[in-house]
Amino acid sequence: MRRAGPTNSILDVAGLTVGHAHDRRLGSGVSVVIADRPSIAAVHVMGGAPGTRDTDLLAPEETVDRIDALVLSGGSAFGLDAASGVQAWLRARGRGFAVGDVRVPIVPAAILFDLMNGGDKNWGRFPPYRDLGWAAAEDADDSPFPLGTIGAGYGCTTADLIGGLGSASQIAPSGHTVAALVAVNAVGSAVIGDTGRFWAAPHEIDDEFGGLGLPARWPHDATDPKLKGAASTTGTATTIAVIATDATLTKAQAKRLAIQAHDGFARALWPAHTPLDGDLVFALSTEERPLDEPLADMVGLGITAAEVMARAIARGVHAARPKPYDELPTWEDLWDDDGPVTRLVL
Repeated sequence: MRRAGPTNSILDVAGLTVGHAHDRRLGSGVSVVIADRPSIAAVHVMGGAPGTRDTDLLAPEETVDRIDALVLSGGSAFGLDAASGVQAWLRARGRGFAVGDVRVPIVPAAILFDLMNGGDKNWGRFPPYRDLGWAAAEDADDSPFPLGTIGAGYGCTTADLIGGLGSASQIAPSGHTVAALVAVNAVGSAVIGDTGRFWAAPHEIDDEFGGLGLPARWPHDATDPKLKGAASTTGTATTIAVIATDATLTKAQAKRLAIQAHDGFARALWPAHTPLDGDLVFALSTEERPLDEPLADMVGLGITAAEVMARAIARGVHAARPKPYDELPTWEDLWDDDGPVTRLVL
């Protein structure tokens, strides 16, 4: 039987803390996952327009095999500064890869494009993301956090609805915990046509994103793609995520987990991985529980990773709340857990 962890979030993976910071006027924010101790990580990019920092070192053949934190940020390329804030916060606490008597915190990061969402981006001489990164690290703990319009999800949109920050967890067949944190800012849509039913509905647990299920009758235009900005060349998208597990993995196994987690994007968003999305998944292993049967366990972990990622994406969109300058509705504006509602906020 499929079941979520106690908090149904990435915090169900022991050894992780999570923090968020956002600026309401800016319309953007940062989320950070901090490992209690240096942890195995990998990354896989499937979108055509990624923005990243320190991802080359995550390749299986590279020297540094563990990271201190992972950052998801709005702000497009400006948001890469967020990792500097997290890195400074970690260095002040003596964390980092030892090079002689110097420690260098390892903080890979990925960004999404939210520069055209109505927020005030006239920030002056320097972008605010380094300070937002520090604030997100300062906020990090193991307390449950809200989903939707928070942290890196604050400025997110999809083709037809406000996006947001989602998280979910699930117990794999091997007993290991797998969990996701995702900022949903897709070119495509998380819902089927105009039904309000989520593409991820077959994977839902305990009505966690409305419980409406799939449509009783499949809309004739269900697979007609809805595209943000009519797929303009402005590149206003990208869904970025972390898939985490307590299973003891090598960097190569973590890479495989990141690859399979991308199937969750395809299960929850239509379309996904376009040339205008920088779709990316970090994989993180806290190495708490060894694999009993490596090949069989990896099959189960990969399937679970895809499922939990799809659920986290739907939860992020379902939980989004309106901001004064939003031009798109939230899911809640158009539907509730019983179906369509009469109100419409644009």
